[in-house]
Amino acid sequence: MNIFPAVDIKDGKCVRLRQGVEDQVTVFSDDPAAMARQWVAVGARWLHVIDLDGAFSGIPRNMDLIRELCSGVSIPVQLGGGIRSVDVAAKYLEAGVERLIIGTVALENPPLFRELCAAFPGRIGVSLDARDGSLKTKGWVEDAGKTVADVVPELEAAGASFFIYTDISRDGMQSGVNIPALEALLGMTRLPVLIAGGISTLEDVQAVFPLREKGLAGIVTGKAIYAGSLDLKAALDWLAAQA
Repeated sequence: MNIFPAVDIKDGKCVRLRQGVEDQVTVFSDDPAAMARQWVAVGARWLHVIDLDGAFSGIPRNMDLIRELCSGVSIPVQLGGGIRSVDVAAKYLEAGVERLIIGTVALENPPLFRELCAAFPGRIGVSLDARDGSLKTKGWVEDAGKTVADVVPELEAAGASFFIYTDISRDGMQSGVNIPALEALLGMTRLPVLIAGGISTLEDVQAVFPLREKGLAGIVTGKAIYAGSLDLKAALDWLAAQA
């Protein structure tokens, strides 16, 4: 099981949003690429990068910055935010991104999602972002009118290679993981699942660790490692000791 440090980019800065709200911003660094290198130095084996400007606008806003970030690290990067065409997906992969996270398109444009999966097999995952069980799209601001259970079978059939599940109500709140919702998703799919939202301490990491046997492949964490409630190196060392 891996820990994926989150580098969320907005207006060229590394930020975190509170519950995904666009104007609830905390800036942690003016240099996202440098922040990425910092997490690599600590021992991270993957990076989780989100173009928040792209997520809200539907148009990539930070391509050059993301290219710089990828070229400056020695570990793979997964990226989401505003990927709504095969052309944009191809440009990100050419820029050095290892795999892509699709949200809005996966839920609202199944033919395009299938095209993405066919064009880039094994490199397309889906972000399942839910509040009170209802999936959200377009940077978490619109209701998709579907639940996780509604969409998982069709996304698997379309060619998704992994899922990232976020409980929006817990994102940036450092309130612990929604274990029942996570277990329900793990019971629906054989694909690898990452959990985002709610991880705030080493105890939270330890609480979800047993779920690796059910398909939990990783944890995405942002505010906790920036604010200091979760020591990334200590958490990585603990995971390594369990191997």
